[in-house]
Amino acid sequence: MANIKPFKAIYYNPKKIKDLSKVVSPPYDVISPEEQDALHGVSPYNFTHIDFGKDMPNDDNNNNKYTRSKRIYTEWLDKEILIQDEKPCVYFYRQDYKIMGQKRSRMGFISLMELENSDETKVYPHENTHSKAIDDRLRLCESLKAYLSSIFVCYSDRNRKIEKIFNRQILLTKPMVDVEDNDKVRHKLWRLDDPKLIAEMNASLSGQHLFIADGHHRYKVAVEYRAQRLNRMENSTGQEPFNYVMTYFTNMDSTDLQIFPMHRIIKSLPGNLDFLDEFFRIDRIKKEDDLLILLAQAGRNEHAFGLYAREGIKLLRLKNRLLIDEFVKEGSQEYKNLDAVILKSFVFDRVGLKSDDIQYTKSMDEVTEAVGESRADAGFILNPVKIAQLRSIALNGERMPPKTTYFYPKLLSGLTVYKMG
Repeated sequence: MANIKPFKAIYYNPKKIKDLSKVVSPPYDVISPEEQDALHGVSPYNFTHIDFGKDMPNDDNNNNKYTRSKRIYTEWLDKEILIQDEKPCVYFYRQDYKIMGQKRSRMGFISLMELENSDETKVYPHENTHSKAIDDRLRLCESLKAYLSSIFVCYSDRNRKIEKIFNRQILLTKPMVDVEDNDKVRHKLWRLDDPKLIAEMNASLSGQHLFIADGHHRYKVAVEYRAQRLNRMENSTGQEPFNYVMTYFTNMDSTDLQIFPMHRIIKSLPGNLDFLDEFFRIDRIKKEDDLLILLAQAGRNEHAFGLYAREGIKLLRLKNRLLIDEFVKEGSQEYKNLDAVILKSFVFDRVGLKSDDIQYTKSMDEVTEAVGESRADAGFILNPVKIAQLRSIALNGERMPPKTTYFYPKLLSGLTVYKMG
């Protein structure tokens, strides 16, 4: 099993950093080049200076974004911009946010998670990774000897044992972090250093399957980094720092675990869509707001998509589920029934759409604006993936298509760092 372990987190020194909102950042992999520039400029101590440095024209092996990150990171530690906790802790992490005006609160915790060999692990990814992104994060890890961001893992706790520990022991105490991000999500962090309570949390996760929600590249980097270090050692105790990775855990049985759909913006359609009525029942929709309601209703019992094009808005509903096995040849039944897979097989493949012509977004407004401003030919609106689908596909050892899930809210980067050196 993958044990959890408390650790002495590195974090921003509240005596030196008075406004935490100017130094924390979104995860590096959701930051656009424009946002990267803005974050670098908002504060000389913004976390992106070490987590998401910039390439420079004269970079070489001795001077590049990884060596600069190491220099800045070391400098911040020396100047006590970043400090280390005195005791090993587990860090409870609550995010308060709103969805369509409704208040929600997702609770989780940050700790170390033990890494295991591939034939022993019960940690299951659900998305494919890209070698370029892994190489980038691995070089940063090797340079700093630290994990800057947590991977995001889901566990099952229907009896809410861990949440009860939080409510009884932590909730009414003052948080060590309380900051609001640009999306109006409020992030709070508390310490827990009680060995008995941490042991109870570990026991509640014992033997469980754990599912990676976000941070597939970071997890792959941690596994690769551990393998490299083990290969250079004659004997290992299993307790070396590289045998663990900083991880955020949250309960997949909670209604506050939100998965947003990832919509598809089609910049240029290589063919027309006249064939759609062969496979789909097509309803014309007058209002954008009606589309999301009707799409959600249809998605309860059938496979449905919204189509936003210059000639209007349509709701597409697959006529016959039996068509799926005929047109989707690869994967388990759970994989074949993913809306993203069906959309690709029945629509995108038939018109010869290339991946470079697809832009992904969680925002329907981005879809409508792109089509309305003639920057795109069409947009397809999807329903969100269900957590049960993610679990089934991960346990099958399969991977979903790229950009199928978007877990919300994202974890802030810069709250905790795991220092291995």
